[in-house]
Amino acid sequence: MVSVGYKQSNADHTLFVKKSGAKISILIVYVDDIVVTGNDNDEIGRLKKFLGQEFEIKDLGKLRYFLGIEVARSSKGIFLSQRKYVLDLLTEVGLLGCHPFDTPIEANTRLQEKDGDPVDKGCYQRLVGKLIYLSHTRPDIAFAVSLVSQFMHDPHSTRMNAVLRILRYLKSAPGKGILLSPYDGLKVEAYTDADWAGSPDRKSISGYCIFLGGNLVTWRSKKQNVVARSSAEAEFRAMAQGVCELLWLKGLLEDLGVSAHLPMMLYCDNKAAISIAHNPVQHD
Repeated sequence: MVSVGYKQSNADHTLFVKKSGAKISILIVYVDDIVVTGNDNDEIGRLKKFLGQEFEIKDLGKLRYFLGIEVARSSKGIFLSQRKYVLDLLTEVGLLGCHPFDTPIEANTRLQEKDGDPVDKGCYQRLVGKLIYLSHTRPDIAFAVSLVSQFMHDPHSTRMNAVLRILRYLKSAPGKGILLSPYDGLKVEAYTDADWAGSPDRKSISGYCIFLGGNLVTWRSKKQNVVARSSAEAEFRAMAQGVCELLWLKGLLEDLGVSAHLPMMLYCDNKAAISIAHNPVQHD
């Protein structure tokens, strides 16, 4: 790709971009699956011809299905979902006809380190791994999946029941996904939050979601690496993770030739953490 004038992105090494004035062509690759897009039709044609000479490829036309993610277009925008993936998963575990749940996890659920009878480790890891991949288009299960994924090394019946509850929740709406609408502007907004000592080992869980032009583009729920000694510290660490993601997104947009002139906004609901962030001195 570099030999034909494409630049490899520093933010995402699987992304290659070629710009010529106002025209741009973009390629992203995952193993042997490739997506090509842009507004330079001539360059895209040359790229397809070049790839055809180098590899045995097949042009599948407009993007409709990529790595288990279904792509649908309408006047409202682009909709990403994994409906078939969800239905296949429910069929695999025999829950296609189950009674659905309204939420992926019970409120204030705490999965203890040793709780219940041991279950098949391979089965547990396989199911959780598939749920992790499903969370690429389902931010509504991100927190629940982050909880059950902490016990991949030693699964027990209580944790397996939590996994099955997530699957039953998916049964209620297997076609849910992400809608990317054509809003004006490129306003970048990040929302961060954290619980304090929400895990059995007293570590807190951070969460953030980032919107680009009004569309949700990245999100995460992850246990913090250290024990926070106050709710303000837990929230401040969540803000730091949100800032890291914002800087990554800024680099990715720059590689795509997009310049967001507006300042990136970071929102947090903890006054103490906000005061610490505003204070240029007390940062120890």
